Amino acid sequence: MQEVLPIQKDRSWLYKAAFALAVVTIFYNLAEGLFSIYFGYSDDSLALFGFGVDSFIEVISGLGIAHLVWRIWQTGEKSRDNFERTALLITGFGFYALVAGLVVTGFYNIWTGSKPETTFWGVVVSLVSILTMTALIIAKKNVGKNLDSDAIIADANCTKVCLYMSVILLASSALYELLNIAYIDVAGTFGIAYFAFREGRECFEKAAGKKNCCH
Repeated sequence: MQEVLPIQKDRSWLYKAAFALAVVTIFYNLAEGLFSIYFGYSDDSLALFGFGVDSFIEVISGLGIAHLVWRIWQTGEKSRDNFERTALLITGFGFYALVAGLVVTGFYNIWTGSKPETTFWGVVVSLVSILTMTALIIAKKNVGKNLDSDAIIADANCTKVCLYMSVILLASSALYELLNIAYIDVAGTFGIAYFAFREGRECFEKAAGKKNCCH
């Protein structure tokens, strides 16, 4: 018994860390979403606005992940329950709705010649997001490997998609701010829509039990 207790204590600490990382992800996405939508709307930056909406959808996904980590920690049961499947379905529909909205609005902006007033805040948000997502990915992977948990490692892989979106936002925002390239904001919007579509598809696959992780 004396040899088992330290291991159990270590695993309990790791699950606490995993749950804390899930909560941090939720609150970060809330703050990022509010900031991005506000400045995306006020500066007419569709890419930044879409990035903000995506952050709010990620909050729903984050709630499912936090619930999953807590459940595995308490019960050891790894099969998804109804709460997690429902969160995945809502998230999937949210991503698909976001894709439709971004694509339609993107083509409308091309047709009308609408361009952002500035994309400065897109640069700021994307840089902060890249740093934050990189730190979260490293931390989640370390905890997941120590726990030998496919679910937590999968969450880290899903966070990579947010990192890719941040890189797209940074590229489009920086190019527009520095060179004023026409429609580069729309190009960034379509890039974000592409990854949002992938995330939505993976949510439906995981809800159906066809997929265990993001790639």
